[in-house]
Formats: sequence, C-alpha cells, structure tokens
Amino acid sequence: MICSCYAPAELGGTMTTRLVFGLALAMLGCATPYQRQGFRGGFSETQLDENVFRVNFNGNGFTSGERAVDFTLLRSAELAREHGYRYFVILQQSAGYSYSSHTSPTQTHTTGTATSYGSTTTVSAHSTTTGGETTVIAKPGTSNTIVCFKEKPENFQGTVYNADFLYLSLAQKYGIDAPR
Repeated sequence: MICSCYAPAELGGTMTTRLVFGLALAMLGCATPYQRQGFRGGFSETQLDENVFRVNFNGNGFTSGERAVDFTLLRSAELAREHGYRYFVILQQSAGYSYSSHTSPTQTHTTGTATSYGSTTTVSAHSTTTGGETTVIAKPGTSNTIVCFKEKPENFQGTVYNADFLYLSLAQKYGIDAPR
C-alpha cells in the first residue's frame, strides 16, 4: 500500500518546523493497518473466560469508523479461529471517537519603507500573519465483547457469526493475506 499526505506550505513557521510537521504527517499519513496496538493504533484483546473475549480497535485520524468496526470484527473472528471455535456472538458492542486538535504556529512578516524629505520622515509598513489554523482530529475506537462456540448456538436471538466466513470476507475486503 502506498500512502501520501498533503502538507501545505502555508503552514507558516520556520523551514525546520515545516519539515518536522511534514515528516510527522508522512509517518501518520495512512489509516491504521490491521496490526497489534502500536503508535499508529491497532487491535488488542483481553480473554475474560475460556470462550469470552473483549476485542478493541483504535484507529488514527486517517481511519474511518467503518474500518475500525470491520477490524474489530476481523480480530474477533481471528481470535475465535485461533482458539478452535467456529462461531461467535457479540454480547456487547461500543464505538466512538476521541478528539484532539493541532494549531499551526503563527508567523508575522513585516516589510516597510522610510522616506525622508528634509527633517520629515514618512514610514509605510505592511504586516502579514500566517498560521494559527486549528485542525480537529477524530480517531475511531470500537470494542466487542464476544462469546465463542464450537457449534452454532440454537435459539439465539441475535446474529451468530461464522468465524471462518467472516474472517476470509474481511481479509479479502482489505487485502490482508488470510490463512485458510
């Protein structure tokens, strides 16, 4: 996957400030990949009982809510498979966003001219201020508490997920190499 980002030159500040900001954006310029929790986000899980897990996924500011929900489902299916279960149900599900903001530094540039005529001096100046823009960053986070089963539960009032089918379907959707 190739990622790119856009860092406008109008951000202001020194060249060093723009370079550091641009490099930071380039490192975070992609949506969170399917990975264990790390600097750019990812999934984590806690085993609550023999067949019960809480699965979390936290994305970065370039990750959509749909991707976060899908990766939580993908990890849920993967966990079920890893522990020898064929099916799972979601007991509890939550999703939301955390918000942060960044304000670019401001810089003022003033140019002027002074004209003297005799003992009188006239000064003309013009100032331009750039920067100071605030960007709000929304990062999705989702959580599933799942119960896994070896056989498909009967009389369950909800969705019973086939772990193999869901895992392969979501892995294909996101171009993830999925062992069969």
